[in-house]
Amino acid sequence: MKLHSLETKRLTLRPIDGVEDFSSWAEMMADADSVRYLWNSQVCDENAAWQNMAMNIGHWQVRGYGFFSVINKETDEWVGRIGPYYPHGWPAPEIGWAVHPAHTRNGYAYEAAKACLPFVFETLGWQRVTHVIVEGNIPSIALAEKLGSKLLETRYDEPTGRTRLIYGQDRP
Repeated sequence: MKLHSLETKRLTLRPIDGVEDFSSWAEMMADADSVRYLWNSQVCDENAAWQNMAMNIGHWQVRGYGFFSVINKETDEWVGRIGPYYPHGWPAPEIGWAVHPAHTRNGYAYEAAKACLPFVFETLGWQRVTHVIVEGNIPSIALAEKLGSKLLETRYDEPTGRTRLIYGQDRP
């Protein structure tokens, strides 16, 4: 399995490094605002954050792709995890994002997610990409729309009791 990396003007998107990235990953997963709109919205202690990170590393092993660790080229800081994602039971293949609280509102999520679009269409061969967004997550809705995605459907998720908005776009 080939692990891919992507580059933008300000960012490197590379495979998750379980040692190098863990501290920042755990900080993000322990922040209530950062996880409020993730799939289960639960703040994680270090053990749960480690399991979450390990699951995302495993996603690469199972699917051949997954979230990238996003690194600021200038500072070498871990910005967040962004990229293609499609675990078992997920509504559709998506490009998802979560940004460390120290790095929000800098345009990093847009820059990284935009770099992932050609990757999923040209390298992975996807015909459609989605973004599964919890209702009420206004910044993520705005980001999906800025990426060119439109609301495709709304689904109620019984286990979480939350409504998920599925935004998406077809391959150009």
